[in-house]
Amino acid sequence: MKKCCHYWLVAVLLLLPLSGFINESDLYSVRLNAANIDPEKIFLLIDKSDYRLYVYEDVTLKKIYKVVFGNRDQTDKQVEGDRRTPEGTFHILSKRVDKSWSRFMLLDYPNETSWQKFHDRQSQGVVSANASIGGAIGIHGVEYNSGIRDNYVEGRINWTLGCISMKNTDVNELYDVIKVGTPVVIRR
Repeated sequence: MKKCCHYWLVAVLLLLPLSGFINESDLYSVRLNAANIDPEKIFLLIDKSDYRLYVYEDVTLKKIYKVVFGNRDQTDKQVEGDRRTPEGTFHILSKRVDKSWSRFMLLDYPNETSWQKFHDRQSQGVVSANASIGGAIGIHGVEYNSGIRDNYVEGRINWTLGCISMKNTDVNELYDVIKVGTPVVIRR
């Protein structure tokens, strides 16, 4: 019984910031400052259905960013080239300044769970036996050199190959406050 109550409390704490007890518009405009945030306690929640990336420090929602993905189809990534964004729990594998996307934070996709889902889909015949799972999924800015601007993010225009794209000023801010190893949960 005590364990059940613990899970309920955690669920409530995670949902409270999303349920109107705070002024959500403030969380879009607040600036994150690396000096005022503990990177050891940060985790990211990316919700594909509402095109948002939520930054939590422990159980406190610190910031909300608008994001876009690769495909209007919000289901889980199945194979390389489907332009879908994978779902699950990942970690930031590496970070780099990038000439195309301002900043790039590589996720550890495919991880063990991703491979298991992929092999299950192959055994069920959903994915062909010679298909590739893909990789190089990350969080990055918009691609100014290709004419892709912040209005793509504002207008929910999906354009990536499966990555999560943010406005360049936003991705730069996020890049400065997170560390390699930061957990990232992607859900629909």
